[in-house]
Formats: sequence, structure tokens, C-alpha cells
Amino acid sequence: MASIHRRLEARYGDLGWWPADTPYAVMVGAVLTQNTAWRNVERALANFDGPPTPAVVRDLPLDQLAAVIRPAGFCNQKAVCLKTLTAWFEGYGDDPAAVRRQPLARLRSELLALRGIGPETADSILLYAFGRPSFVIDAYTLRLCRRHPIPVGPGYAGAQAHFQDRLPRSVRLYNNFHAPIVINAKEHCRKQPLCQDCPLHDSCRRLDD
Repeated sequence: MASIHRRLEARYGDLGWWPADTPYAVMVGAVLTQNTAWRNVERALANFDGPPTPAVVRDLPLDQLAAVIRPAGFCNQKAVCLKTLTAWFEGYGDDPAAVRRQPLARLRSELLALRGIGPETADSILLYAFGRPSFVIDAYTLRLCRRHPIPVGPGYAGAQAHFQDRLPRSVRLYNNFHAPIVINAKEHCRKQPLCQDCPLHDSCRRLDD
């Protein structure tokens, strides 16, 4: 695992991920990117009058919010999720610093209790919006694990535990491991892979998956 991380970081460097200007914009992006490509998220975000803010999302009627985010798909469900998530954030005074002062386990439990927030979305919010060390497991990470292979445990929790038990609890490390996994998966480690010039080509044991 350490070798994979070193090679990814050598290729892609410090990506400074997530692509958003504010913690709240990260939260919105984490919801919108569920089950869709990032280009569709960008189209939805462009429909806001500037970066999305808690006040804008709170004030928009639900049907109007759904219309704004329609390019991201599943707009009715995601609109409800954004309203719920924004209400949760309001409980902390819309203050990222107030969120960061809370224990990680408490925040993760609160997020997972919200409608429409699953483990991947919760961990993306924790890591990228609030700088908490919660490793994100997504389809790209699981593909990496199958192909190299990394013998993670079953399900999301098992895979996350495998990474977190073997890596220092570091926000920068988690960011600069997960982000290049995603970028490399888009450039090389696709469902139908483009192996030429992949930084991990020599360790891949790709299955026909």
C-alpha cells in the first residue's frame, strides 16, 4: 500500500482536493456527485448565482432547488438531502470551526443519520470540508484494491478499516492518497483500463472485471 501511495503521489503531486472554494460548497458537491459524473455536478453548481451558500439553499423552495440541481440527476432526492444537510450545518451556526471542534465519531454518526447521506458522502464531507481524518472509500478505491490487489475486508467498513489501520491518521495523507486514486482511475484504471503510462502498471494484476 505504501508503494502504491508513493507512486501515485510522485505522479500527481499534492492535488489540493476537493475542487470547491468553501467547506459548504464541498458539502453540496459531495451530495450532488452521488451517482453521476463530476461534469454534471459542475453544470448544477453553475446554476447557482455564485458559490452555493447555506442561506441560498435554505431560502429556495424545494421544487426550485431541485430545478437548480437537475443536471446532477436524482434532483428531487438530492434537494431533500441538501435541505437536511443544511439544517444540520445550521445547528452549528453555519460555522466550519464549530463543526471541527466536535469529535470525529460524533460528526460521522450525525451525518450518517441524515437522509441521503451514506458512508462515502459522509467521509467526503468530513475529510474535504472539515479536514477530519476519515478515509473515503469509493468505486475507484475498490477497483484499485481488486486489481493490485489490496486484501481489504468486506463492505465499506471493512475496506475503510484496512486503510485506516495501516496508515497514519493524517488529513494530508488521506487527501493525497484518495484524490490521486480517483484521478488515476479516470485517466488509466477505468473499467476498460488504459494501462500505457499508468504509474501502477507494474503492480497491477487486473482481472476481467
